[in-house]
Amino acid sequence: MDRGNQNLNRRQFLKRLGMTTASAAALTSIGPISAFADSLTNKNGNSAPVEGNPEGMTLRVNRHNGEKVSLLGYGMMRLPQKDGKIDQDMVNKEVDYALAHGVNYFDTAPVYHGGQSEIATGIALHRHPRKSYFIATKMSDRGNHTLEAGKKMFHDSLAKLQVDYIDYYLLHSVGGGGLDKLNDRFINNGLLDWLCEQRDKGVIRNLGFSYHGDVRVFDWLLDHNDKYGFTFVQIEMNYIDWRHASLNKGGWKQDADAEYLYAKSEKAGVQNVVMEPLLGGRLAKIPEEYVNRLKAVRPEATPASWAFRWVGSHPNILTTLSGMTTMEVLEENVRTFSPLDPCTTSENELLAKIADDMSGLPVIPCTACRYCMPCPYGVDIPGNFAYYNKAINEGKFPDKKSLDYKVRLTDFVNGYKKTFKESEWASQCMDCEACLPKCPQQIRIPNQMSRIVELVGGAGE
Repeated sequence: MDRGNQNLNRRQFLKRLGMTTASAAALTSIGPISAFADSLTNKNGNSAPVEGNPEGMTLRVNRHNGEKVSLLGYGMMRLPQKDGKIDQDMVNKEVDYALAHGVNYFDTAPVYHGGQSEIATGIALHRHPRKSYFIATKMSDRGNHTLEAGKKMFHDSLAKLQVDYIDYYLLHSVGGGGLDKLNDRFINNGLLDWLCEQRDKGVIRNLGFSYHGDVRVFDWLLDHNDKYGFTFVQIEMNYIDWRHASLNKGGWKQDADAEYLYAKSEKAGVQNVVMEPLLGGRLAKIPEEYVNRLKAVRPEATPASWAFRWVGSHPNILTTLSGMTTMEVLEENVRTFSPLDPCTTSENELLAKIADDMSGLPVIPCTACRYCMPCPYGVDIPGNFAYYNKAINEGKFPDKKSLDYKVRLTDFVNGYKKTFKESEWASQCMDCEACLPKCPQQIRIPNQMSRIVELVGGAGE
């Protein structure tokens, strides 16, 4: 690869992460959405949907087969209940309302509701034309990792859902237990190969996986996608987990920030389905001080609608799942996505500030072991991280919340350029990923480098 192509790749990489090399942007900027939002405005400056009726549900195009999928997906994990059982009549009513208002993606799994979710989902959807909806279900972990057990689970899902094919089928919750668990559950027993065969036969229309836990599993599957042909990946993504996932101790532990998962998926040409857009409901009930900051911009908007709009504004998102137990929640979410009103640049910055305020500014967990060195492109990886962390630890980090932000930013940039040779700057990172398997801390090094590039304004361009 010649040097010109390397620079092009780096600029594309920074653009993909929303970085700018024209000015010293702040760490808290969430850039990819801004450019995308601009592309969704009409001549009058009003927002418009990606696809479909301008007054109706925003749809996204599955780049693999051209299907138009509702940007709001129905999560069937928390269905309405009555007398301790699923209230099938209410499920039917909510599914009817969802379909009538453009929602066509329904996500379930064999383990949801003690094995009853697939049955309830099948009953509700079977009353409608098969081509009017997409079903997503999963190969859940039931402890028996034989090929025969996997085949039985798959065929049981077909029967419970009352269908003869699955639109979106996932390896459920990969990452927990690391690569050894992945190999035991799906690889060594031939189960993943068998699922690929079902995909080739058309019994599975799209094959993907949902991720929690050890990011090495996420990386391995995408790095081997030429063999397996995944067309979508389900990740936990919201404006807190975008850059603060390591601080999220509630629910499933996720080793990597959503920013990394999203960028890696997009780079691999794989679209994302989003789970936990509200971070387990927490982003629907944020502290009053943050609610007031949001209402100052959009007085009528709820915190939940802000969170959904933020997720939906990312172009690589195929659909955003929400567990809509009540009709009131379903109606509000449908309004939010009918059509999507993308977040503006200033709104992205506001949400990023709130995320930082709620989570704090995290240091990069580098131990300076230098296993990542030498960098093929000359970047001083541990040196860059040490400089960044020192600014945070000494209270000199150029945080936009600080009153002397401009002074701090100037000092940070000037000190950076004095500390490192130009050949060692973060802007020389080409996203080659040679460093990733060498890091014992599993740091997403290219992403961290992009943050430093933001601060120094693309030094080296």
